[in-house]
Amino acid sequence: MAFIEPVTLSGRHVTLEPLAASHHDALVEAASDGELWKLWYTSVPAPEAMAGWLDAALALPSQHGLAFALRDARDGAIVGSTRYFNVDPRNRRLEIGHTWHARRAQRTGINTEAKLLLLGHAFEALQCIAVEFRTHWMNQQSRAAIARLGAKQDGVLRNHQRMTDGTLRDTVVFSIIESEWPAVKRHLQYKLER
Repeated sequence: MAFIEPVTLSGRHVTLEPLAASHHDALVEAASDGELWKLWYTSVPAPEAMAGWLDAALALPSQHGLAFALRDARDGAIVGSTRYFNVDPRNRRLEIGHTWHARRAQRTGINTEAKLLLLGHAFEALQCIAVEFRTHWMNQQSRAAIARLGAKQDGVLRNHQRMTDGTLRDTVVFSIIESEWPAVKRHLQYKLER
């Protein structure tokens, strides 16, 4: 059995379903809510680039990652995407990222519950010893959201990646380790109950 296999994760606010070509139009609509591709420090695809982005996400070998579409449980609309990637079965580690949400889904319970579901599956089903999150140094909103999850900042990888516009990205690395998961889980459940 593979370390990581397609799975659907469901909660009260959001369902994470394996990304499929059929999500294209709904993802264009979600990214258009807030024109998310205009945030220079993110990699949200513009409507005309969504097909290429989707093809690349679907081409990711299953042993290296799994991309999800995020479906709002209230109305069934697709409101974004997220992934498991940089999967390391030998060391039981993976990264959660490539996450973006339509403006209407931001600052709702959707992201909190999506992370609870992803982390729960990683630590409880996959028995990971650590889960990483990475973001651009300039993405203050993402950095704050990752810290609010209960992740700890491990460090900054300077000049880590070249962005599509040619600028160099400093990458902030966060993680949650296995021993921290029970407290992080309770914290996320508490946030959702409020």
